[in-house]
Parts: sequence; structure tokens; C-alpha cells
Amino acid sequence: MKFAYKFSNLLGTVYRRGNLNFTPDGNSLISPVGNRITIFDLKNNKSETLPLATRYNVACVGLSPDGNLAILVDEEGAALLVSLISKSVIHQFHFQKPVHSVSFSPNGKKFVVTKDKVAMMYHAPGKKREFNAFVLDTTYYGAYDETTCIDWTDDSKCFAIGSKDMSAWVFGAERWANLIYYALGGHKDTVVACFFEENSLDLYTVSRDGTLRVWQCDTGLDGLKPRLPKDTTEDGGESEKDPDDEFTEAQKGKEIHGETSANEKKSGKKVRYSCAAKYFFNKEGDFNNLTAAAYHKKIHLLVTGFASGIFHLHELPEFNLIHSLSISDQRIASISINSTGDWIAFGCAGLGQLLVWEWQSESYVLKQQGHFNSMVSLAYSPDGQYLVTGGEDGKVKVWNTSSGFCFVTFTEHTSSISAVTFTASGYVIFSASLDGTVRAFDLHRYRNFRTFTSPRPTQFSCLAVDSSGEIISAGSQDSFEIFVWSVQSGRLLDVLAGHEGPISSLSFNPMKCVLASASWDKTVRLWDMLDSWRTKETLPLNSDVLVVAFRPDGKELAVASLDGQITFWDHENAFQTGSIVGRHDLQMGRKELDKITAKQSAKGKSFTTLCYSADGQSILAGGLSKFVCIYNVKEQILMKKFEISCNLSLDAMEEYLDRRKMTEFGSMALIDEENRDDGVAIPLPGVKRGDMSSRHFKPEIRVTCLRFSPTGRSWAATTTEGLLIYSLDAGLVFDPFDLDIDITPSNVRKVLRQKEYTKAIVMAFRLNEKKLTQEVLETVPYNEIDVICSSLPELYVEKVLEFLASSLEKSRHLEFYLIWTKKLLMLHGCKLKTRSEKLLPIIQFLQKSIQRHFEDVSKLCDWNCYNMKYILAISQQHGVKRTAEESEDEDMPDSSNESMEESTVLS
Repeated sequence: MKFAYKFSNLLGTVYRRGNLNFTPDGNSLISPVGNRITIFDLKNNKSETLPLATRYNVACVGLSPDGNLAILVDEEGAALLVSLISKSVIHQFHFQKPVHSVSFSPNGKKFVVTKDKVAMMYHAPGKKREFNAFVLDTTYYGAYDETTCIDWTDDSKCFAIGSKDMSAWVFGAERWANLIYYALGGHKDTVVACFFEENSLDLYTVSRDGTLRVWQCDTGLDGLKPRLPKDTTEDGGESEKDPDDEFTEAQKGKEIHGETSANEKKSGKKVRYSCAAKYFFNKEGDFNNLTAAAYHKKIHLLVTGFASGIFHLHELPEFNLIHSLSISDQRIASISINSTGDWIAFGCAGLGQLLVWEWQSESYVLKQQGHFNSMVSLAYSPDGQYLVTGGEDGKVKVWNTSSGFCFVTFTEHTSSISAVTFTASGYVIFSASLDGTVRAFDLHRYRNFRTFTSPRPTQFSCLAVDSSGEIISAGSQDSFEIFVWSVQSGRLLDVLAGHEGPISSLSFNPMKCVLASASWDKTVRLWDMLDSWRTKETLPLNSDVLVVAFRPDGKELAVASLDGQITFWDHENAFQTGSIVGRHDLQMGRKELDKITAKQSAKGKSFTTLCYSADGQSILAGGLSKFVCIYNVKEQILMKKFEISCNLSLDAMEEYLDRRKMTEFGSMALIDEENRDDGVAIPLPGVKRGDMSSRHFKPEIRVTCLRFSPTGRSWAATTTEGLLIYSLDAGLVFDPFDLDIDITPSNVRKVLRQKEYTKAIVMAFRLNEKKLTQEVLETVPYNEIDVICSSLPELYVEKVLEFLASSLEKSRHLEFYLIWTKKLLMLHGCKLKTRSEKLLPIIQFLQKSIQRHFEDVSKLCDWNCYNMKYILAISQQHGVKRTAEESEDEDMPDSSNESMEESTVLS
């Protein structure tokens, strides 16, 4: 069993907070998700979460003009410089205070960061190797309150910032004699966004109260005059340089201090602005504040979003309304337009929505939403291609593991989902809910085709389906009973009573029709479904039982109890085979308001979810902690611990409390310091930073459900962060097999040239380099596959099958690899069947790859068939029309001859 599982992707959450960015080609969208970022490839219909994370939630993202670098800044001001090519962190930096926005200059040489009341310009890291990637160039002072937004001119000569003091400032990014700074006032609320016109110094500013001001400049970009170094002592706001302080100057950079009164000085040389126009957005109600805006300079398109979920599209500078639509009832937190101006991206933080809208065709390119509340349960489909999740918002969502997108959401439940599961066929999903129903959903027609209920209303806490998919059972939280239904008829078959506490977990034996039920009454009961539903065995435990799971071969039972122990049982003979004390491995964090230490609180914690690996050799365990533990069942030892998150924006992450947050009146966590920018919350009189009467909470880190993929290549966890997927990165793990000194790539190719294909394949698998193995297999002639498969040693048949399964996922040589698979299974099928338990993950991995290609190719074939039928139908219609026209021509007299005769008579 390999333990090189690495973070692969994050599903279930598409947007949290921060700004959205399109890549320069306009085909991909970068969205901040918690303390990570996800790249949605809209052209290829895929999503990928980068394997890096900040310490707190990402507050803003700055993308370089070439799309190779990104700067991620978290809530506390810590920044990561990230390469989007290698997907790795290049440099770390701390701005010491929360940052509001980051923006690269269009030429990529500088970037500006707005924090507190200042704007700071840094040298952007170039392609050369640099000791310090963040070198401060100039600090610009001027605003009297926090700065909010940035925009650059097209030639990177100047930039503008907006502020909460209702003003906007234009600064020169270089030394200009006629423009050092310029203050623009007149707004009556916070400036949300400012935009330069294309190739001009003309400016648009948008404020939160729904006002747009158009500012005209009397000077063009070509009219900016360079400033000589000796002019630095002139009045213009630049601080004087101390010749004795060169070292600190190099570290701090230059400083420019702007004053609003400076603009009143009469000077013909200086650049001047005038307000050319003022427009107002149509607002409905007092709380419909403007919250986000974006402007596309080439097509002059302004997009504005409001707190009520409405957005407007206007054409500037005439302010012509193109569209006014609503996407939800939540505030729009971020807007972005791609490079061509066709697609507009909207982010709604309240519901975690992400939408990409094509405004010309008025259609959605992407419409994704995660679970509004936390996810509770998940299940893999039998081929590992799909994942289903249930959340506390009562929604059941189905996700595609290869693309990372949710393609169907079922909303029939009216309360929190407690459990979800697939049938063995993979086309039916069952879900149990606290609303007292168990529902069956069809993945062919996307509908709820059956609803199971109990005689008396009850809350269902767990769910299990037998291997045949004919019997479904659900455990009750309040009546301590287990209800059994027939899937075909929908009838209630029996009610199993006997437990004296709430039913916490159910599990069917994969090989026999035996149901295991766990309860808080400190027992696990085994029910024989074929023998009048009688209790076959009762297994006593020392503490309340929380979860029960069968091994994939059905020969072992794992039970997790409230005392933090995982016990293993031989359920046939009803005796315990081993136990693991896991409460020390959980390592609980300490909540901000906890009175006891993390070490003491961990003593009362336990695992709340268990899952066997696909081969049954290991078991995954998780609970109310940031750690997921994987144990070896036979040796009963901890193999590895996975830290699912390092996000300190979540509660119970740190082991020790931060003394800096403790005051004489108690923890600072009791005070709501969040500053509400949406304008929806009405502050108390005299309160400047948020309403002290409002309360907020930090979500607590926890793992609610764990599941191994049937292919054994990955496992998933539903957590407070979202749906995390960890998979084996086979490309980076060098794992040679039976290696000799003679096994080298050159020797393998030499044997291949001699046409000793079987020997070359064996040598390639012993070296275990994927590219070399692929080269060897694809060199084998088509007509010799049969002979090579028959002469292949038994030990290598399994390895070839595993390689074929992984290659089929990405390769285009479908027929070639399918022939290999068919010949291997036909020639070695009987011998492989004896080791079916070990080979099951590989066969399911193979099935997943073939099934995905089958679906893609079948859709293409159907599409081609429909097109051919359509073309034939049109051609037949044209043929009928042509024959009708010809028959009409035959019936009509020859008018040409008559006209000729008339002409001769006239002459």
C-alpha cells in the first residue's frame, strides 16, 4: 500500500471572498476559495485547485499581465508570490497590515498595493533570479481613509486609487514634471472602483451610493513631461532625501505626500481634471448599495453589481443601459471581464456562487454553487467517476471527479442531509435526511423517482444499501429503530427494534446480506436480512458506538467508539481481533473561547468517520480535528497523518492561544471587529468600524466524512473547507521493481530494436518509468499483441493492467490499449479471478477509464447520427421540391417559342 497521497483538488466550494481574475487569454478564471485558489478552465471544462495555501483566507489576488505570476494576499497581509506555471510558491512577504487590492502595471514592471491610507508601488519580480522579489519603489500618501481600488493607464505611466474618504487620487508612476498627484472629490460615499479610459488620462469613478462621475483631463498621455532629478526639491509633495540615510532610503523607497489644497495653486504647467458628467444608477430601496464594478476599455463596457444581486451593463461614456438583470438575492462581491469582453464573471460570497455570463448571447458559460452550509456526507460511484455530497442546506450534489464540476443538484429535501450512498449499478443515489424521508434519485433522468417514509415521523441519521441494490435501510435518531424498505416496490418491509439508544451508523456486508448497526447503547448488532430479520449477533463495547464499517471483502468489521478506540471484529465468530487507541493521534486544536487546554479537550474526542482502503489493508479515520489518520489494520499502527488545512481563519486550528489576543476583559474574539462594506448592516451611532452589537462566528475545522475511491487511487473528505480530494501522484514517485544493474533505458531500447518485445516490457516495468513503459508498449506491432500477452509472466500481468488503466485516462490510442486489455483479460482471466480481492481496485480503475471514454464517444456518435439524419431529411425535402418544380415546368406551355413568334409578326 502506497502512502504518497497528495492534495489533488478541492470541490464543493467555488468562491468565498476576494477578487476574481481572468487569465490573459480569457479562457480561464482564477477564484479564491478559502485559503487556496482554484483555476476554472472554461474552454476545456475542468477545474484545478493549486497545491499551496496561505495562513488565512485569501483577501485579494493580483495577476501579472503575462499570466505567469500571481500574488496572493491573505486577511492579515501575508503575501505569497506564486508561479502559475510550476504551481509553486516562489517568495513570501508580509505587508504587516490588511491589504485591500493588488494590481500589476500593464507592462509588468511594477505592482501597486493599497493598504490602510497609503498606496505602495513595488518593483515586480522579473525573469532574472532575484534575492528579494518585493522591492519597495515609492509610497504614496494622500487619502484620509482606507484605500479601496487601483487602476493603471495603458502605458503604465500613471495609476489611480479610490478611497473610503469619498475621493480618488491620480499618481504618476514615474517622475513627471506636470503630474505628481491629483485629488478628485465630489462623491458622497466610498469610491468602489476607478477606471482609466483607453490610451487616455480620462477617468471614471464609481461610488457605493450608485454614482458615476466622468473626469476629463486637459492633457494626453503624450503630454506628460519627464522630471529632472534636480527638481526634487520643488513643491509637489515629494519628501526630501537625507544624504546620510541611503540605507534606509533603499529599504523604504521614495515617498510622495499628496495634499488636496495643492490643486488650487495656479500653474499652467500642471495637469488639470474637470468633471464632465455625472450619472446615477437606478436604485430600488435603501440597501441596494453598489458593491462591485468592472470596466472593459476596448469595448467601453461598464458592469456594476449591487448588494441585492442585481447587475447593470452600461456603455460609456454615453451611459447607455444594455442590460439590467439579477443573478441572486445576495450581494455581488466581485466582478471581472475577460480580455475579449465576451464573458463576465460574478462572485457572490453569501451563497458561495460563481457565475460566468456571456452577455451578448445572454447565456451562462459557468454556473456553480457549493453547499451553503457545511457538507455532512459523501459517497463515490462504483467506478470512481462521480462523487455525491449531502449538506446541511438540504441539497444533494453530484460532482464529476475528472472535471471538478457539479452537474446536477437535487433540492427535494427540506432539512439537513445525514447520509448519501450509491447503488452497485452507479445510476441511483439514496439520501437520508432529518426531514423524515429517504429519497432515491435517478442519474439517467435526474429526478426523484421514489420517496421512503416511516409510519411515524422520525429523523434519519444514517443509511445503508445492500450490494444488490434491492434493500435499503435507515436508522432513526429519536425512536431507536431501523427501517427496511424494498427499492422495487417502495414498501416498508420491516422495522428492526432492539437498540436502546439513537442509531449512529449502518453498514451492509458487501458479500452477504448482513446488516451491522451501531448505536449509542454501546452495542453493535448484526441482522440477517434473509432469516426473518433476526439479530444474528450482538457485539458489546465499552463506550457509545459512533461508526461501523465492513472491510471490502466482508470478513472484518471496524468499529469506532466514543472513548477514541477503533476495534476490529471477526463478526462470523463474534470475537475481537485487535484495537487501536486513536485519541492521541487526533491532536485537537484549542478554540478561541475554550477554558481548557487542547491536550485536555483531546481526551474526550474520538473518530466520527471510518473508511477501509480499496484493498482492505488500511483504514482512514477522521473526526473533529484538522488531521486525518491512516492506520495499517494488520500491524495496528499509524502509518501517516494528513493535515487537511492550515487555515487560521477557522476555529480550533492552533494548539495554544495567542496571548496577544487576550486582554484584561477576555478574548478579543468576543468583539466583532469585521468592517461591513456592503452597507447592509446599519451601524450604531458613533461606531466607525463595524457594529459592536452584531456577532459573527468562525467555523470550526472538522472532518465529517471520509471515503476511499473504489479504484484505490484517491480518497475524499468532506470538511469545513470543502470537499478535499487526495490522490496518488504516480508521475513523481520512483518505485522500481526487482532492479538490476543492467536495467537501464538504453538497454531497454536496445532490446526493443532487436524486436524482443516481451523482454523489453519486463525490463521497462522493472525500471518503472512511465514514459519509457509507454514507449515500449506503443512500439509493439498490432499483430503481435496476442503472442506477447500469452508469453507475459504472471507477475507482470497485474502491472500491465494497472498501467493500461492509468494510460487509458489520458491517451488517444483507445483501440490499441483496448486490444491489450481484452487479450490480457481473455488469456489470464481464470488466474486473475483467484486473486480478485487484490485486483479489484485495478479492475475498477480500468472500468472507470473505459466508461468515461465510452460516454464521450457514444455522445459523439449520437451527435453524428442525428446530424446525418438531419442532412438526409433536408436533402429529401429538397429532392421533393425539385421534382415538383420539374413537373410544373413540364405542364406549363413553352413561353419562349410563343414570344419568338410574336416578335417576328411585329417585325
